[in-house]
Amino acid sequence: MSEPFTKSMARNIFIGGGLFSFLLFVGLTVDTMERLPERDNRQNITPEVALGKKVWEDNNCVGCHTILGEGAYFAPELGNVYQRLGHSTEAIKVMIKSRPVEGVPGRRSMPQFNLTEEELEGIAQFLKWTSEINTNNWPPNIQG
Repeated sequence: MSEPFTKSMARNIFIGGGLFSFLLFVGLTVDTMERLPERDNRQNITPEVALGKKVWEDNNCVGCHTILGEGAYFAPELGNVYQRLGHSTEAIKVMIKSRPVEGVPGRRSMPQFNLTEEELEGIAQFLKWTSEINTNNWPPNIQG
């Protein structure tokens, strides 16, 4: 194996590696497209869920919280808050209405957004809908 590395050897490695990578990419794309319909929960989007998403965006909740791993890490993950609070949208609404919790040293405080009952129901339904997304066990623990 003392022969020199030639241009044709380099070309063959490049073409073979490129072809292998392309076929791997196509195979993984096909596999993903076959699995997506069983993980899709878009059919469960109700007007309340859409309103909750709007409230989430209008109040910049992602500026402090993460949802499904996306967002800021200042406050808790909310992708599974519905499960953490005992599968109750009422508990979510009570938690939001009870903010801010003042006077606890070293604790971050969530501001009071003074949401209407309709907006509270919307955000609770949005967080419930989010918790029902198949995330392959993300976050890794229940606390987020």
